[in-house]
Amino acid sequence: METAMEVLERLGQAAVQLVAQPFYYIAVLFIILQYTRQIRMERQMFAVKLHHWPSLVIKALAAGLLVGIFVSAAGVFIGAALTGEAVIWLWATAAVLMLARIRYLCFAYSAGVITLLQWLIGWTTLSDRTDWLGSMAASLAGIDAAGLLVLVAILHLAEAILVRWQGAKLATPLFLEGKRGKLIGGYMLQGFWPVPLLMLVPSVAGSASALTLPWTPLFGADGSQGWTFVALPMIIGFTEMTRSLLPRDKANHAAKGLLLYSIGLAAAAVLAWWQPLLLPLAGVASLLLHEAIIWRSRAIEAAQSPLYVHDSRGLRILGIVPGTPAAAMGLVTGEIVHKVNGIRVKTKEELYEALVQNSAFCKLEVLNLAGEIKFAQRARFTGEHHQLGVILAPDEQANYYASAGPASLLELLRSYHASNRRGDRAERAESFK
Repeated sequence: METAMEVLERLGQAAVQLVAQPFYYIAVLFIILQYTRQIRMERQMFAVKLHHWPSLVIKALAAGLLVGIFVSAAGVFIGAALTGEAVIWLWATAAVLMLARIRYLCFAYSAGVITLLQWLIGWTTLSDRTDWLGSMAASLAGIDAAGLLVLVAILHLAEAILVRWQGAKLATPLFLEGKRGKLIGGYMLQGFWPVPLLMLVPSVAGSASALTLPWTPLFGADGSQGWTFVALPMIIGFTEMTRSLLPRDKANHAAKGLLLYSIGLAAAAVLAWWQPLLLPLAGVASLLLHEAIIWRSRAIEAAQSPLYVHDSRGLRILGIVPGTPAAAMGLVTGEIVHKVNGIRVKTKEELYEALVQNSAFCKLEVLNLAGEIKFAQRARFTGEHHQLGVILAPDEQANYYASAGPASLLELLRSYHASNRRGDRAERAESFK
């Protein structure tokens, strides 16, 4: 009982540290910026809001808290020698990398770079200097790089679970430019979660507040002086784009890649802890294996034909507006509207004309994802969505398409327009002639 009370006391102290640090709030601000941009894009392209950013942020905070509890519990049995300085190095490195690419916010890149820098500095005498450069080198050398990589691996395992669980729900339909300039439909799957961690770490030698544990953590050799808890605010997230898969299939594909990455990185980190000479290889693995996930996703997309395009059978459904007749009738993304009130439809104009044939009732013949006919019918009421709440794949009359996302942090902060007008593109093309 006494040990349990001491653990709770140290956890409370670490929680106070977490609240006092700015990094968790920076993560929440970044998430708000990303989701508000997503909402602007939805409104510009479809004139409706498919998501509400406050709801997305609240769900992200709740899911991130659950992940934090899970990872913190796992950390009790790891015992990596991580400190507040390691957190500063991690976030500072991520901030620098984000100036080049937003996706480098992922701590897989920061941990890999820190590990390689630590290894390179080990071949120099910078740590012997007495100036600020020597202090930075000594601080970097004191980071438990193997433990940091294990933590990143566990976070990616948690991310894989979240993507499998929530990924499809976070999908946003888009109008995109195809290879030949023709607009096609697609989906962006984007999710971010701030993760507050309270990690068990070896205590400073001579500390009067050190805990004595009845078990030995994995990296327990450095815990001979006792243990304590330290606050480690983190952020995890993913962004995927698909033109050829359903959102749930893309989410499952992304989750599988993250799971394989976490297993591979964890194995490399444990080997590096057992044999420190392998540490630079583990750092390289952290970088290259994560890039391999992205290359794999792009290769699969490039090898398949676009899914969200109309064909001779009818109009392809790109998305469903929540709370509309289409949602009530059970229509789903990827299906094809074949007939409306007994009339074949191949354009939006034909869809509208078929709907007005009966202003009080509509009956649809839809080709489901297996290519089989299914029937859906419903009474129509005044004030309901003029298109039943169906977002169709784009045609030549579409006015907006998704712009390329901001590549760097600076572009995200100063970008307002989340989509492009087709007329603007034509005007720019004329100006170059």
